[in-house]
Formats: sequence, structure tokens, C-alpha cells
Amino acid sequence: MKPVKTTGLHIGEAAPGVKKVDPILIADSVKRTFGGLTAVDVAHVEIPRNAITALIGPNGAGKTTFFNLLTGFDRPDTGTWEFDGKPLARVAAYRVARMGLIRTFQLTKSLGLLSVLDNMKLGAKDQRGEHMFRGLIPAIWRKQEAEIEAKALDLLARFKLDAKKDDYAAGLSGGQRKLLEMARALMSDPQLVMLDEPMAGVNPALTQSLLDHILNLKAEGMTVLFVEHDMHMVRHIADWVIVMAEGRVVAEGDPYTVMENPAVIDAYLGAHHDSDLGSTDTEHVEAVKELIDDEQ
Repeated sequence: MKPVKTTGLHIGEAAPGVKKVDPILIADSVKRTFGGLTAVDVAHVEIPRNAITALIGPNGAGKTTFFNLLTGFDRPDTGTWEFDGKPLARVAAYRVARMGLIRTFQLTKSLGLLSVLDNMKLGAKDQRGEHMFRGLIPAIWRKQEAEIEAKALDLLARFKLDAKKDDYAAGLSGGQRKLLEMARALMSDPQLVMLDEPMAGVNPALTQSLLDHILNLKAEGMTVLFVEHDMHMVRHIADWVIVMAEGRVVAEGDPYTVMENPAVIDAYLGAHHDSDLGSTDTEHVEAVKELIDDEQ
């Protein structure tokens, strides 16, 4: 029997469903259909702990739907998945968040008519003042409220939003809302942060700031799983890449070698029907690599 090779984050050869050395999230046989369309059909996938994993694929690959299933915002037809050893099937989204798995959205979910600071406070968990009867006795929750506000102000300063703390969230730019959503996610001290297209709609001036904050999440001991189309960003910050196409995981690997995988080339080539079918195979590969790099 050949010995099992262990390289970095994974055990054995990099392939769809490869086992990880220390997975924080494991999903098995997760399938979701909408009428006759199969949006997600993931046989097995593991997300490595304390690493940054990118989930990529052409439009319509099922990435956001898979995010929704893992975080309790949608229910699959079949499948099981667990976070840090705890099963998540049929667990409500708010309970998933309390367990330490926080996600952001492609379209930000800030409450526009609340101030930036109040949006941050909403992210804190186990607030004593939220209980009907405890809320009537300020002595029970006042100290915790002060601690929550101090933590919120510290995070806003880190994300360079402290000058906006009293502004309505509706007045923030698209990039600032992305920063607010990420900062608010940290109010609950998560173990795993899932970011759905964190760079979508962000102007170049804030892109580097967001990249640095994502890298800081890992430096602080958190695990990051993000959906992204910008392959330059993926290569810059991701430790591991999972590729989806037509609802399935078709490839896994490090960000530099996964782009050479024929399954990845096929996935992106199949998503662009205007490719010149009279060109050579080499030209096809180069054209698809450019499409992957330019995908926004």
C-alpha cells in the first residue's frame, strides 16, 4: 500500500473532494434543485482551517447557492454538512451565526436608516439587553453595552470608518458598505468568515484595503472562504482554490496550479460560447486563461 502524501493543507493528490489536514467545514452529498435545474450537486468538500480558500467558477456555477445552503439561508434537497464537528443541517441561519460561522453578501445587508455605529452593535451576540425582562433593568446590561460600543468603535477605527460612525449607513459608498459588513461580522468573534464577492462594486481605492483586511482575518486565527471572480485577487491572497461548474466541484488546488487544470479550462471555455472554435488547442487555453483573468 502506497503511503498517503500530505502536502500543506491537504492529504493526497489535489482533486475534487480531497481530504484536508484540519478541516473546519465538511459537506457531503449536498444537492439543491429548482424545478428541473440542478443548482448545486457537491459530492464532498472540505474547507481547511486557518486558511483563505477561494470558491471560483463561471457565472451560474452555483457558488452563492452553495453559500446559502451552508449558512442556513436555504435548504438542500439532500446532504449533510458540519462546522467544527457540529452538524448544521436544518439549523437556522441566526443559530449558524451564533456558532461562529458568519457570512457577508454580494449585495450588502446594512440597515440604511440606522447609524454606522448602531449597525455594528447589531453584530454582537448574547446581548443581555435583548431579553424582555433583563432589558427592563439597566444595571444588568449597561456594562456590557459599554463594552460592545468600545469594541465597535475599535473595529470602525481599524476599517477607517470611525469618522462615519454617526452617519446613516445608507449614506456610505458601495465600498464602505462592504467594509462595514466585514467589520460587523467581526463583532461576533467568528471562527469562519464567508465572503460573497467582497470586491464586487468596490472602487480601486478601497480594493487594497479590503485585501489587507481579509489577510488580517487569517493572521488573527480565523478561516476565510470567499467567492470571487477577480483571479488576480485570488492568486494574491488565497491559500487554496475550489472550482465549481454547473453546481459541481470540478477542481481543487493551490491558486497557481489550479488554473492549469483542464477541468478549469473546460469550465470557463464552456461558459463563453463566442470563443473561436477554429483556433488551436493552445490558443483555446490561452484565450480561456485571459477570460478567467478578466472575469469580473
